[in-house]
Amino acid sequence: MLDSPATKAELRAVGLTRRAALNEDERAAAARSALARLRPLLRESETVSLYWPMRNEIDPRALIDDVRTAGGRVALPAVEKGSMVFRMFKDESGLEDGPFGTRHPSAAHAILDPDLIVAPLAAFDRNGGRIGYGAGHYDRAAAALQAGGHTFRIIGIAFACQEVDPIPVEPHDVRLGAIATECELIKTEAA
Repeated sequence: MLDSPATKAELRAVGLTRRAALNEDERAAAARSALARLRPLLRESETVSLYWPMRNEIDPRALIDDVRTAGGRVALPAVEKGSMVFRMFKDESGLEDGPFGTRHPSAAHAILDPDLIVAPLAAFDRNGGRIGYGAGHYDRAAAALQAGGHTFRIIGIAFACQEVDPIPVEPHDVRLGAIATECELIKTEAA
């Protein structure tokens, strides 16, 4: 834990520094454990938004087969003209380069409204507060889904070392219903 730094930027730096300090073996083992904690939350026939990992984030792509086996569809976020949408993912041949070294489905792929969004985290707290990279893409995309009347769940996935307390939450911030780490599945009041 951390004595409450005043800003999200400070908390982001702490979470990312801790994540970067993990060696490759620690990161791989922890990622497998975090994904194992997330798998039971997948539901039949859902559209699940995963993400293409960047830097040293947990790679959620191991869940693709689980989603499809459960009769679901996979979407990946795509940032287009400053806004994030969720596009159908079929396979890697339909991907194009995205911002920050990510990959996403091209505009030729349908936009889907996900039932479950798996979000990467720079830092998190036990109340469902999340910090991403500061662009607000997930918050705005979630607000757009809500404004359209779509019901969905949002779950974060991160290494336990990225936990900070507390995260200052602003009115536009979307809270996570749960956070999967290698140590536990944290269910929050937002669930």
